[in-house]
Amino acid sequence: MIYDGIVVGGGHAGVEAALAMARMNKNTLLVTGNLNKVASLPCNPSIGGPAKGIVVREIDALGGQMAKSADEGQIQMKMLNASKGPAVRALRAQIDKLKYPKIMLRVLKETKNLTLLEALVDKLIIENQTVKGIILQDGTMIYSQTVILTTGTYLASNILIGKEKTTSGPTGDPTTFGISKQLKELGFEVIRLKTGTPPRIARDSIDYSKMVPQPGDAINHTFSFDEIYYDNNPKELCYLTHTSNQTHEIINLNLGESAMYGGVVEGVGPRYCPSIEDKVVRFSDKERHQIFIEPESMEINEMYVQGFSTSLPRHIQEMMIRTIPGLENVKIIRYAYAIEYDAINPVQLYPTLETKMISNLFCAGQINGTSGYEEAAGQGLMAGINAALSIDGKEPLILQRHEAYIGVLIDDLVTKGVLDPYRLLTSRAEHRLLLRNDNADLRLRDYGYQVGLVDDKTYQRYQDKKKSFDDLVKKAEETKIMPNAENNAYLSQRNSSPIYESVSVADLLKRPEISIEDVMHFIPEYTNEDIIEQLEIKIKYEGYIQKALREAEKMQRLEYKHIPDHIDYLKIKNISSEAREKLNRVRPKTVGQASRISGVNPADISILLVFLESGVLNHGL
Repeated sequence: MIYDGIVVGGGHAGVEAALAMARMNKNTLLVTGNLNKVASLPCNPSIGGPAKGIVVREIDALGGQMAKSADEGQIQMKMLNASKGPAVRALRAQIDKLKYPKIMLRVLKETKNLTLLEALVDKLIIENQTVKGIILQDGTMIYSQTVILTTGTYLASNILIGKEKTTSGPTGDPTTFGISKQLKELGFEVIRLKTGTPPRIARDSIDYSKMVPQPGDAINHTFSFDEIYYDNNPKELCYLTHTSNQTHEIINLNLGESAMYGGVVEGVGPRYCPSIEDKVVRFSDKERHQIFIEPESMEINEMYVQGFSTSLPRHIQEMMIRTIPGLENVKIIRYAYAIEYDAINPVQLYPTLETKMISNLFCAGQINGTSGYEEAAGQGLMAGINAALSIDGKEPLILQRHEAYIGVLIDDLVTKGVLDPYRLLTSRAEHRLLLRNDNADLRLRDYGYQVGLVDDKTYQRYQDKKKSFDDLVKKAEETKIMPNAENNAYLSQRNSSPIYESVSVADLLKRPEISIEDVMHFIPEYTNEDIIEQLEIKIKYEGYIQKALREAEKMQRLEYKHIPDHIDYLKIKNISSEAREKLNRVRPKTVGQASRISGVNPADISILLVFLESGVLNHGL
């Protein structure tokens, strides 16, 4: 039997890739070492956060699974930056880390066209620079039209605690050496990266009286646009505490014992999620650092010490954790560790996430140098979609930077590559006012429907929502508020100045102190807060949004200027040596992508544009 697609690895990327292909009617095989650990959360027990929470919404808009399963498995949810502008608002949920993989395994088992296999993959079957399937560790050969590698942190991985190095994947699972060895032999640039995780502590050994409770929001949020809320989900508390001077003293006295500072680590660690010893060294002027205590599951007596990732020896972990207020008598259930692993430099991928060197081979997730469950899931979804489209001979789906954070993520990876584990940030998105939490469905639902991941019923609900929004905009523009005593008294209560002539609700909403509550007061027949929120954003930020759209349109002109695959950059005179080297390496598909390559400056782009205009005729490009 020849499968349409084989997905290697059952983490967040693998699950989304396999579900996407199967739901697009492709006969799909998911191979993973332990089916009970599909979509596991080996590090922080949360999904979402700045930028990442919007990625989860985008996955849902495209027809992926993460948002729905997170809604079912969450034990606390809140909207971050709710008091700030709409560009930085994002959902973050604490997830029951034992319940979530069970939810995902149930979904996988219920999905048509999807076969699950518990096994370890040793090698790929490669013929004429094209992948043909996989070889399991027991020698079994399985053939497929496409293969998607979503191996996470399991390639040649080592666990590091102090100067102790153990060959292992996360939480003691087996690692694999065959794939990364073969990738090197095929000519791939394989890089070594590192990440880490903090200790887990006993819930009943914590003195919560010395900490600040951090509740979730009282309002019922959902990642998914289906807005299914699970009433039986608990609303667990997190807690805030801080490191102390004693913590920092212990760390500084024992830096040489750290795997990171003691010379044991080969891989490069994450810049935006540093270990506690790295934070103490890099930010030596800070007297303390925030530590969040977060529940891991309702089924176990474990709490996660957010912000306390370390690779120091166990006995030093015991000493320093007890210097944190509330943790003086804490019991460590599992010690913190660092993990280093193999990945590939993602400049070796097309924007479809297919490798440039081997046809029909796709990569997604941490093998591409990213960190985080959400980044992995977004890549897995896109790899699955594009693998399925390639089998059908259809045009790929490549999301642009102004369309999705997923588009920003993939473009950054394949254009700039990585030196350390990549983390998606709002600051990476130049069009972030367009890429909001509230409008992910408006941006991407049509794409999900076109590729077959959004069903007719869901798509009709989306169409109904768009119509309701259009109707509300019209109603707000047409509804006039008269300058009578009743209305002015109401405005006075809202700390808003009186009106002396009739104004529309839309014009009134331009006032900064007027909010969606006031819209519902003057147009009581509309009660959908999500739609009213979009009206508020549209009106209050209209000028900024239009400016962002114009800038995006300007940038898109360069995205439409395609560069022939066989262009010879050596023939382009006056271009800088660095630009020539980088362009040859990345082989950008468009002038827009070329302009974002580090080391390619505007003068190089101008010369490239001139060359392309003349090259088609004079050089036969």
